[in-house]
Amino acid sequence: MASRNQNRPPRSPFTKKDGNDEVPLDKRRRIGAGRMVGPPLASRGRGRQAFSEVNSRQDVTATSDVGSGEGSECGTVEFTKEEVEALLNEKLKGKKLDPLKVKLDNAIDYIKRLKLCLKWFQQVEQNHVLEKEKLQSSIEAVEKKCTDTELEMKNKVEELNVIILDLRKTISSLEDRVAKEESDKLDAIECHRKEKEARVASEKLQASLSAQLEKTRQEKLAAEQKAASFEDMYKRGQEYNVSLQQYNGKLQKDNETISESLKRVEMEKLTIVENLSNLRCHNKALQDQLASFKASQDEVIKQKESLSNELRCLRVELQQVRDDRDRQVTQMQALTAEIVKYKEFTGKSCAELDNLTIKSNALEETCSSQREHIRTLQHQLTAANEKLKMADLSASETRTEFEEQKRTVCELQERLADAEFQLIEGEKLRKKLHNTILELKGNIRVFCRVRPLLPEDGVGTEATVIAYPTSTETLGRGIDLVQSGQRYPFTFDKVFSHEASQQDVFVEISQLVQSALDGYK
Repeated sequence: MASRNQNRPPRSPFTKKDGNDEVPLDKRRRIGAGRMVGPPLASRGRGRQAFSEVNSRQDVTATSDVGSGEGSECGTVEFTKEEVEALLNEKLKGKKLDPLKVKLDNAIDYIKRLKLCLKWFQQVEQNHVLEKEKLQSSIEAVEKKCTDTELEMKNKVEELNVIILDLRKTISSLEDRVAKEESDKLDAIECHRKEKEARVASEKLQASLSAQLEKTRQEKLAAEQKAASFEDMYKRGQEYNVSLQQYNGKLQKDNETISESLKRVEMEKLTIVENLSNLRCHNKALQDQLASFKASQDEVIKQKESLSNELRCLRVELQQVRDDRDRQVTQMQALTAEIVKYKEFTGKSCAELDNLTIKSNALEETCSSQREHIRTLQHQLTAANEKLKMADLSASETRTEFEEQKRTVCELQERLADAEFQLIEGEKLRKKLHNTILELKGNIRVFCRVRPLLPEDGVGTEATVIAYPTSTETLGRGIDLVQSGQRYPFTFDKVFSHEASQQDVFVEISQLVQSALDGYK
């Protein structure tokens, strides 16, 4: 009994038979890769353990703790929240009557478990500190990256602002240039208007000088000195008029030469267009010819294939006939050998001999017919070979013709490209010459078109109101109005009489329209 009681653990006053309290705390403890699981208690009725088991378990834990303390924790010990709370709330087992050694062992075990828990907490805290440092470093890296991106964005914004300022400067400079060009254009228009006024004033001055010249001629006897001076002025005016007429004639000659060159270019353009259309038609015809040659070549190839197939069939038939002939020859030889055997050894009846001779004759006839058939097949084979050779020759001829047609098509395409290039160059030259003609004539035109007089205009018996000057300088460009006995001359770039048609007006305006269509101002 005593030994049995000694093997039992001392009963603590706090020990109950409840299953939850009897489960040891080191059931969930893990040492190394596994858990430090104590031996499970028995059922409720058997809540006591042998003292040797308790001592062995305590010794194992003590040795493991000593080893771990010396080796600086060879394995990791993990605790759960429930285990920690149970460890803190745990009370030392044993009664007052228990021996001191048992109490000391329980206390040492409890202290070791507390040390393990503290070490685990320190390790967890150290891991938390390391994780916190890692998170802090990652936060600093992210903040640094954010600051770098902010600096890059600021630099990009500054660059964009600089680009915007440059664009604004360029826009302002372009606006200044546009304003300057507009002012230059207005100055040119004003200068042209002043030149026109000066020309009108010079014409008026010329008319007044001619009137004064007539007066000086009438007063020649009274004032010779004045007449001489007026004659000098008249000579100067005449020289100026002659120089102007020469310059006008030169301009007209240049205009005529340019118009002739323009007409020549247009004629060349028409000829090139005709040649281009002819080349296109010829190219189309050659393309059709090429397609027909291709079709004929395909037909020849098909005929060649059919002839080759027929030749193959004839060769097969010839081989079969030769095989039949050889077989029949062997049969005839066998029959003749049998006949000889029958004649030599047996001496059979003449009827059988006649039959055999008839058979041999029949076989000879079939052999001769087979020979004739073979001969005809050979003739057909030679004819087929000749046809095949002819087909090859025709195919080679069509191939050479096809290559020649292809070369001619390439040459025609090159000629077509050259003609198109010449046409483009001629069109450019025509545009340039036409624009030079219009620049010589001037960019601003003032035309006048005279309508016929109507009965309600009230002319009556007076002289003609409108007159056209016949001088070379103002021919087709001037008009004189007669009103109450006075003549008022006017000069324009072109004057259309009441007899002019819409075609004449269109011909004059079409040059400006053509220049605008060519892309000139």
